[in-house]
Amino acid sequence: MAASLGRLCVTGMRGLLWSRTPVSALPPGVRSLCSPPEEFDLVSRYKEHPWEYLSSEEYLERYGERAVWADYRRNHKGPIPPQKTRKTCIRGGNVCGNPCPICRDQNLGVDYRNVKLLQQFISPHTGAVYDPTRTGVCMKQHKRLVKAIADAEDNGLLPVFIKHKDITFGDYSRDHGAVAQTPPAPAGPWYSWYEWQEPPAHEVAKLQKLYRPYWKQMRGEQ
Repeated sequence: MAASLGRLCVTGMRGLLWSRTPVSALPPGVRSLCSPPEEFDLVSRYKEHPWEYLSSEEYLERYGERAVWADYRRNHKGPIPPQKTRKTCIRGGNVCGNPCPICRDQNLGVDYRNVKLLQQFISPHTGAVYDPTRTGVCMKQHKRLVKAIADAEDNGLLPVFIKHKDITFGDYSRDHGAVAQTPPAPAGPWYSWYEWQEPPAHEVAKLQKLYRPYWKQMRGEQ
């Protein structure tokens, strides 16, 4: 049955190409098999307020209490998954096969005010952003997530995790072997090749004449 439907679909497509028969003229069963796939919806009705989508019944029915990337698995050849995610999933309106968790659902708007979505990509223990190889998002969406998380932290919508640093006073002790006292200044010149030479008298007189008005001004003389 499946083989016959496949041959019928191929025949219908050939007839459509050669005779330019409209798809509406084909039988309903063949029309559903041979019609081109629907275009990917690039516009979301939650575009202005993307955080409302995470509270809708549509989101709960699709994801439930799980993260949006929890059940995502990228298609790849061989048993070893790729070490890097793709650069982008949508190029010129064309969507690649098995797009990333953000690109496959256009209602998931990456915005610094969409705190519930951003929290799914942050480790609750360290506050670090999950690596894209773990979440499966493409690099374009990962960069948008990193920027949105930084903006949310700057606006006080997300807590900022500060790493604790134990200060050991031994690191600042002067008892370390590499720390030594500064040697006293030598009695003579710092450099053996340097010797003091008296400047010429006419050069000193020229400089005194040049700076005499400034000396009077500093001393308050008229």
